[in-house]
Amino acid sequence: MKNLHIISLGCPKNAVDSEHLGGVLEAAGFRLVGSAEEADVALVNTCGFLQAAVEEGIQVILDLERLKKAGVVRQIAVVGCMLNRYGDELKAEFPTVDFWAKSEDWGALLREMGRGVPAAAESGCLRADLAGTPWTCYLKISEGCNSRCSYCAIPGIRGRLRSVPVEQIVGEARRLVDEGAKELCLVGQELSIYGSDLFGRPSLPRLLDELEKELPRGVWLRLFYLHPSLVDAVFLERVAASPVILPWLDIPIQHVDDDVLRRMNRPPVERHIRELFARGREINPDFAFRTTLMVGFPGETRAQFDKLLDFVEEIGFDRLGAFPYSPEDGTPAASFPDQIPEEEKTARYNELMELQRQVSLTRQAHFVGHELNVLIDEVDEETGERVGRSFRDAPEIDGVVTVTGAGRARPGDMIKVKITASSEYDLSGEAIHE
Repeated sequence: MKNLHIISLGCPKNAVDSEHLGGVLEAAGFRLVGSAEEADVALVNTCGFLQAAVEEGIQVILDLERLKKAGVVRQIAVVGCMLNRYGDELKAEFPTVDFWAKSEDWGALLREMGRGVPAAAESGCLRADLAGTPWTCYLKISEGCNSRCSYCAIPGIRGRLRSVPVEQIVGEARRLVDEGAKELCLVGQELSIYGSDLFGRPSLPRLLDELEKELPRGVWLRLFYLHPSLVDAVFLERVAASPVILPWLDIPIQHVDDDVLRRMNRPPVERHIRELFARGREINPDFAFRTTLMVGFPGETRAQFDKLLDFVEEIGFDRLGAFPYSPEDGTPAASFPDQIPEEEKTARYNELMELQRQVSLTRQAHFVGHELNVLIDEVDEETGERVGRSFRDAPEIDGVVTVTGAGRARPGDMIKVKITASSEYDLSGEAIHE
């Protein structure tokens, strides 16, 4: 039996792919190990979304080549988005790589490795635990995207929308919960268009209805990557009333200026977002909104950037991620005039994130005195402190809650905490013993 190590790069969607691939490889007779140094085969699942991700993937492959030359690993496999994007060019650059496969083409990979495809692989539910946190699991509900944002290479890499059937998602969710999952994070390029290919129209509420029927109360269902134009007040009310869906929504808006959004090939949303977020906070003052913004898009003027800053200050996002625009090969925006210098993009990014730090500081203080359920992720054995997350905190990307007085609470436990202090991104509190 060969030992195999998987290195997963990129976003949570890629992590789900890696876990499914790990399950398929285990079923095919490989033993998964925790490091390349222990492995006969080192496999990297690459991301090709941004140039920075491509550069990271290249560096990992170079590192694996050095391990192979030193005799530490026998074989290298490269799979995923970089191959989808660069194909033969990538293969020519790395002739020492033994196995190649595009995203989700695990049958081709196994055949290259001289293995048959396990019959159970067709269900899509084979899965290995690569993250080490079985209480938090990502559940990918779709692949690909039908949007044509001018800056984004994803449609060319991953293709058009392909939704996973409802019954398959529900079955996998049920199995993960049976195995100990307390938090299920739904991911896809755009959750809000789920089911358009299956049912002729966006059908995310249909999927959520079925998940609610099957999931026990107390499980957290977290929704990532919702297109702002497809989220309305009715949806917010549905989320707020749900016994399992968290009042935390990730709605990437990218920008707020109408002209910038048109050049991005995204619909103007400023008025809609203002009304939507105001309604969300009316329904539930604790409703948490996360967004992603892009700065330095070609042609973005100082006035347009200032408008974005004013909007961020006014809305008061709970969580905000941002990135400077990156010209990606094959995208329309890469050839747009009026490209912003790198130093200016960096300066705007820093200015935006400093503003968000202040916004977040104010928003965090709102929760002092509140009682929140906290999912414990870590235990400091020396101090006895626990580190976990509330409904407001997505794994790995948002803040944490540091808890004292939690007794014997272990990772994966859900406990009630009274919040006693706040900082820019994190909260602190004391465990409540009932």
